[in-house]
Amino acid sequence: MSNLQFDFTIDLANNTVVVVREFNAALPLVWDAFTKPEILDQWWAPKPFESRTKVMDFQVGGRRFYAMVSPEGHEMWQVQQYTSITPKTNFKYLSAFADKDENMNLPGSDWDLTLSEENGITKVSISIYNESQERMQKMIEMGFKEGFTMTLNYLDQLL
Repeated sequence: MSNLQFDFTIDLANNTVVVVREFNAALPLVWDAFTKPEILDQWWAPKPFESRTKVMDFQVGGRRFYAMVSPEGHEMWQVQQYTSITPKTNFKYLSAFADKDENMNLPGSDWDLTLSEENGITKVSISIYNESQERMQKMIEMGFKEGFTMTLNYLDQLL
């Protein structure tokens, strides 16, 4: 298992985070884990938080509206607006924090996820471009690297 690739690069100059992670699972399984709310909610939040999807319409122009919920019940809402989908290989979305009424707090970040499979190993390459230096700094300060690493480890266990 330890020979699977996992790279996490923070490029402050370009407001970009690039994550490359390999999973010992077939591409259709990994694709479903990223695109089906009932699977996504099982791994998309760093413990002790839980992910709860309220709405998910996985199509171009659609969105996922979900909350990261703390053990005390505190909700941090987020919207993902799907801008491009190439089935099984790539999808893109704008991600932004929001309030419980889905009012987005812009600027957000543009996520670009590419999936490929070779010999039963699926590689997920994620590029996250932040529209502002301030948002990039906030992501880092909020522990994005540690939290997202944790969630990808949960996904690995789930698969």
